[in-house]
Amino acid sequence: MKYLFVSFVLIIFLIMGACQKQDAQKINKVPKLTKLWETPKSMLTCESVIFDSTRNVIYASNINGQPLEKNELGFISKLSPEGEVLKEKWVEGLNAPKGMGVFGNKLFVTDIDQVIEIDIEKAEIAVRYPAEGSQFLNDISIDQLGNVYISDMSANKIYRISQGQIELWLESELFNSVNGLFVEKKYLLIGIAGSVLKADLLTKEVTAFIKNTGGIDGLASDGGGNYIISDWQGHIHLINPNKEKIMLLDSTPEKMNAADIFYIISKEILLVPTFFDNRVMAYKLEN
Repeated sequence: MKYLFVSFVLIIFLIMGACQKQDAQKINKVPKLTKLWETPKSMLTCESVIFDSTRNVIYASNINGQPLEKNELGFISKLSPEGEVLKEKWVEGLNAPKGMGVFGNKLFVTDIDQVIEIDIEKAEIAVRYPAEGSQFLNDISIDQLGNVYISDMSANKIYRISQGQIELWLESELFNSVNGLFVEKKYLLIGIAGSVLKADLLTKEVTAFIKNTGGIDGLASDGGGNYIISDWQGHIHLINPNKEKIMLLDSTPEKMNAADIFYIISKEILLVPTFFDNRVMAYKLEN
């Protein structure tokens, strides 16, 4: 009986040791991105990507010119989740299209000083929302009620489309180079030069959230309390309000930009538009 008891204790210790080792490995595990696929270089100055979970497709906005050029040459491409270009010029006639947001049957796209609403089923422009006083509309995020929030990078403003009308929602000197937006529950996360701010959707109170981020173009959540940011030059970081940022990707040696990213939480896939590199890249996030 004594030997059985000793053996039992040893087994327990071995199991505990194995569990502690696994926990330590999890703690010490460094998140990384593994490349899955890339599109051909047929995306023309690709600035933003978004996944439409209802239709299981990816939309990519193509500036096709200069970022503030009103040439009506901009277009939206439609891709499969595996990177196949389903239709290169799915919707055309836009001016330097950038950030996008999907709600129901509508795809909203920034268009320099207006927001374009596209009827997804008809694949055509349905409504144009001119934003009075805007200079450089950039990113879009949409709340659960369908309110559309739009950043103006040059004017330190955030606009909102609500009940079919566009309005100036919030303006602040804090919004230095405001760009990436992300609605999370009752807050709008706001990416600016060097940090992420948090605005209450009801009171509009703005508070600091994550500091020392560096520049922010795209802003997304990983669904587990962390956030992913891109800085256009080609850096992608994982950030957290309570931890140091972690570099996930540096494509600057290849002169490949990282513009307005999108993270598909259900697939753990990060989509990266490469701007002047004219591609969309997909990476698996191992977190």
